[in-house]
Amino acid sequence: MPDLRSRYLGLELDNPLIVSSCPLSGETDSARRLEDQGAAAIIMPSLFEESLREDQEQMHRFLDFQDIGFGEAESFLPEPVAYRSHLDDYLEKILDLKRSLSIPVIGSLNGISMSGWLEHARDLEEAGCDALELNIYYVAADLSQPAQEIEARYVEILRQVGAQVSLPIAVKLGPHFSSLGHMIGQLREAGATGISLFNRFYHPDIDLLDMRVKPRIHLSSSDESMERIRWLGLLHGQVDVDLAATGGFHRATDVIKAVLAGADVVGLCSVLLKKGERALGDILSDIKLWMEDNEYESVAQMKGSVCQHHAINPVAYEHANYLAVLESYTTGEND
Repeated sequence: MPDLRSRYLGLELDNPLIVSSCPLSGETDSARRLEDQGAAAIIMPSLFEESLREDQEQMHRFLDFQDIGFGEAESFLPEPVAYRSHLDDYLEKILDLKRSLSIPVIGSLNGISMSGWLEHARDLEEAGCDALELNIYYVAADLSQPAQEIEARYVEILRQVGAQVSLPIAVKLGPHFSSLGHMIGQLREAGATGISLFNRFYHPDIDLLDMRVKPRIHLSSSDESMERIRWLGLLHGQVDVDLAATGGFHRATDVIKAVLAGADVVGLCSVLLKKGERALGDILSDIKLWMEDNEYESVAQMKGSVCQHHAINPVAYEHANYLAVLESYTTGEND
């Protein structure tokens, strides 16, 4: 029986399969089923500061600006202490998950202000999270903002959060940095324990019936995993951080390639939403079979064995002959 153990953010895990931030990871019943199927850890759905601010504004309008017309009736307004906010519910979910699961629970945080990042990072630590993922979801829509300023924003958020909590911290990055390796080096110096590759930005769509721009959620496909695998292969052994891959991992072969390239863990999301919790167990079983067939004794033995440094053709990670790729394509080709 191959040894599937891996390590991420200082956490000893039974295998490299974790549940990415998604609706299934925030509900106790589905989280239990995922643990039963072999999930080694779960990352909770992100706590969005923007949602918490909306809660506060609604409560403020209700309590302070409601004109009910009868002064004596004001005593019937609910007391603020009885009001349960989105934050209250989120922290209660953490407590419930920690009581119900034996696997690590990783909190996910998305802030819009430095005070929000800091305050809510402390909230997640106090609620019992085993580690923290910073989901810095930022679209550089201001055309006058230089790239250095955007990178500095990421680094400063991490630096200040790291000074406030004792949890190991991962930063979830998008792929659109001019020099991704250099950016990760800056984050490592600022205190990152891990990097998650990559955040999937939801894209706006244009509704041709009413001409409105509307957000659309598109679940990933296996093709998206290839970009993650490339960067895992380039980064493994070159940056002193743990590496997580997320986005596009639907099959055991996708996960195996990611580990061979250098992933410490692989996060699953869309495949679980499409096929249910049992998909994780199926993928885990297929990984075991592949390892046995290919005589791998452990995940540690696999990890990074086909990264750029160890690959038979290392230049393939950074340069591809576009013409040769096109000429090699055959109709109906499927890996």
